[in-house]
This record gives sequence, C-alpha cells and structure tokens, in this order.
Amino acid sequence: MPAITFIKRDGDEVTLDVSAGQSVMEIGRDGNLGIEGTCGGSLSCATCHVIIDDAWIDAVGKPSLDEEDMLDLAFNVEANSRLGCQIKMDAKLDGLKVRIADED
Repeated sequence: MPAITFIKRDGDEVTLDVSAGQSVMEIGRDGNLGIEGTCGGSLSCATCHVIIDDAWIDAVGKPSLDEEDMLDLAFNVEANSRLGCQIKMDAKLDGLKVRIADED
C-alpha cells in the first residue's frame, strides 16, 4: 500500500496510506485536503493542480500534451506542476510528496 504526503495550502503536511490505482486528485478530494477535482478526473479543468516535490519528478513523469493545455489555464503554475487526476498511485510512487497549488 503506497503512501503519499500532501502539503496543504496552510503548510500542514498530511501523509496517507492509499490503494494502488487511486489518483492524487481522488485522494486529495476525498480526504478534504483542498483539492476540488471539479471535472472528476476527465482532464477538463485544473482544480486538482499540484506541485510535485523535486525528488519525485522523474518517478511521476512528464505531463501529456492535453494535460499541459489544461495547466495553461491554471493559476500559479510552476515547473513541477501536474494535474492530480493524471497521476495514479502505485508501488513506485510510495512516499510521493505533493504540494496543493494556490488557487489565486
């Protein structure tokens, strides 16, 4: 069972053990951590915008072109920005650390 650490907008860190196959968006939304996930993971909004910790960039991989297009609509995009709906947890992501992006 992989673990993920979220850094909330207020700076608090929350670490959760999760099931493989869950998306970062689902975990953050269902855990009331500040991720909205308006589109439910259909890659048609950017309300699950997270910033990947530098140590995890290679393991998470690069965004698709469609994801990059949606990130163009997001606020406060950084080099390590990703949409949480596009990241599925598995054993190789055990220990993943993400920061929930500011909305404004």
